[in-house]
Amino acid sequence: MKGRAYKQYLLTILLVILAFNYVDRLALGLVLQDIKRDLILSDSQLGLLTGIAFALFYAVMGIPIARWADRGNRSTIITITTALWSVAVVVCGLVTNFSQLMLVRIGVAVGEAGCIPPAHSLIADYFDRGERPRAVARYMLGGSLSVVIGYFAAGWINEFFGWRIMFVLIGAPGLILALLAWLTIREPRVHRAQMFDEPKSRVIDDPDAVQTAEPSVREVLVTLWQKASFRHLLLGFSVIYFFAYGINQWQPAFFIRSFGFATGELGTWFAVIYGVGGIFGTYLGGEWAARHAVSNERRQLRGAALAYSGAGLVSVLIYMSGNRFAALLAVGAATVGLAIANGPLFATIQTLVPERMRAMSIATIYLFANLVGMGLGPLAAGTLSDLLRPWQGEESLRYALLLLCPGYAWAAWHVWRAGRTVTEDIARTPHNGRETEHDAKRSPSELSVQRC
Repeated sequence: MKGRAYKQYLLTILLVILAFNYVDRLALGLVLQDIKRDLILSDSQLGLLTGIAFALFYAVMGIPIARWADRGNRSTIITITTALWSVAVVVCGLVTNFSQLMLVRIGVAVGEAGCIPPAHSLIADYFDRGERPRAVARYMLGGSLSVVIGYFAAGWINEFFGWRIMFVLIGAPGLILALLAWLTIREPRVHRAQMFDEPKSRVIDDPDAVQTAEPSVREVLVTLWQKASFRHLLLGFSVIYFFAYGINQWQPAFFIRSFGFATGELGTWFAVIYGVGGIFGTYLGGEWAARHAVSNERRQLRGAALAYSGAGLVSVLIYMSGNRFAALLAVGAATVGLAIANGPLFATIQTLVPERMRAMSIATIYLFANLVGMGLGPLAAGTLSDLLRPWQGEESLRYALLLLCPGYAWAAWHVWRAGRTVTEDIARTPHNGRETEHDAKRSPSELSVQRC
């Protein structure tokens, strides 16, 4: 398979793995009400299950896995972790109580932690700076594909066969994907290592073939923290994850309680809304950055900040509406706004740091974002719903989620602030400084041909 064709294949296989990596979390949100009834749980327990119990291990294990990814074989890492979370998702369908389900979800978290950091690092190796926003955006389409699988398939499987069979059926395909990853994903570092057996002149001709000293964890963290733009992106991701996860994890339960949806019907609506909205928004964000903000990360971040702000405003309408279709329409608009930011944000992070720190930079973002966001967001929403229940009854969840919506503006502020210093921070990054000079003289198409 030639260079350009393989790069597109790589994006496709990583995209599908990402889709199934997310599926179980979406499916879990869809069946929270059924699990609550079957296992006799409170909203606070469900918030703990979907929040900190999962996020703690997902976030913490991301660091050693990313450390491995920055120096090891990323194909092997993706293979092993994909197989692990697939088996654990299947086992979710066999539990009989809250404690068992929590332990199994921890296993899922450990496996799923090995998906995104190695994938972003691989994409940054295969795609140059001008290509990265579009490439990352296309990779992140996996999140939108997961919505189609997680909501549509899981919703109807649950309605016909129950949530236990649902977990078994959505977990099994991951084992096939793990095998494909093992057989087809190429690790560029293997090729570079082989080049040391070639004449010295051939190694010198390829600057990327030169192996740099492995930075320590302390060096990585100090390097990242010294960049003001990275600090604001870290805070921005943590804030957006807190409010977005808190809202999205409970959104299916809100529509079931307040509008009387069945899981199959709601899953179909969410598959269309989140699937189409997510794909459109992610594609739009990547194409806009690639066409109108090439190698201009400041403009990319400002666009992402505006998209977050718009999503927050529209989200308020979801929980103020008394009409189910108006609420669903607002969900779609908010989804587009949040998805627009995906490509520019993650591509900027990969350009902002040296090659040997790329996986660690993503893992560090996810460590804090998931501990604060995924860990505390659903728990905060569930606890707030329980606190409002004496006054609002079955509508307590509506007002709990409404109170979280303005938080999107807080995240947007940090992303905007990151845009103020990102150009200077990139210029001071050793590897990317050279890349910036060359990119200014060559088009993305020329860069692509060279990399192939």
